[in-house]
Amino acid sequence: MKKKNQWKAWLYLLPTLLIIAVFTVWPIINTIRMSLLKNYDSLREIGGASFEFGFANFVSVAKYKGFLNCLGNTMILCVVTVPISTMLALVIAVALNSIKFVRKTLQTIFFLPYVTNSIAIGMVFMAMFTMIGYAPGHEPASVGIINSIIEAFGGTRINWVNAGSGKLENMVVLVIYIVWNALPFKILVLLGGLQSVNKQYYDAAKVDGTSRFRTFWRITVPLLSPMIAYVVITGFIGGFKEYSSIVGIFGDGMGPAGAAGSLNTMVGFIYDNLDTNQGRASAAALILFVIIFVVTMINMWVSKKKVHY
Repeated sequence: MKKKNQWKAWLYLLPTLLIIAVFTVWPIINTIRMSLLKNYDSLREIGGASFEFGFANFVSVAKYKGFLNCLGNTMILCVVTVPISTMLALVIAVALNSIKFVRKTLQTIFFLPYVTNSIAIGMVFMAMFTMIGYAPGHEPASVGIINSIIEAFGGTRINWVNAGSGKLENMVVLVIYIVWNALPFKILVLLGGLQSVNKQYYDAAKVDGTSRFRTFWRITVPLLSPMIAYVVITGFIGGFKEYSSIVGIFGDGMGPAGAAGSLNTMVGFIYDNLDTNQGRASAAALILFVIIFVVTMINMWVSKKKVHY
């Protein structure tokens, strides 16, 4: 009877399967196809043009002058932001879990960035770090909120995002923004895990006179390791796809005035090539996929050894 009625299940699933096939499976297959056609262009293909089959697009990506810069920026942002945001989220989640009186209010406050448009947040960060009316050798009309705070504590203003700013300063602003933007989701996941931990472990630690740090390191972290592994893996995947944060702060120039493209990432590289060379853009997309896949597999391999289920 079960086998006879299976057609009904497939019939119910058919609309969803068709949507997945059209909007997910086919684009992946088509991207692979385009990446293997030299200098592919969809409009030329409609006109009857043919393209040489091979790996020329991948060679073109590797030789492209801006590729290594985009790859390097992407790797730096991932390696720096994921550990920082994960550790901060863990500390904040533990602190929130111990505060019962205003926990829900604080959860809402911390979760607000997650439901706010990332471009809008980036523009706010740009306004905080920029110096209004800045020109080399001239006093700006306003040094910005962040520089005002720095000067209030006796520090020296820093050219964070204006023309002539250094890449280190630009990266610091990006890291602060990405970490701040990544915290809400990670806090939510880790806090949910903390609230499901059996309190008997902590009661036993109190009876034994275990210090708070040892309790955190020996009980909280191991019991939260599945959630930590999850946020690390998703953090790396999101980090390799970073793009909107740079556009929000520096605009579509992907860098401060006079240094356009200096902060471009792999996703930005793909977008830049979509109009001029779709084959090269497809090849870059596959390269990014392979990098994300390898990093994810490494994370999962480490998780099998370190995570306690």
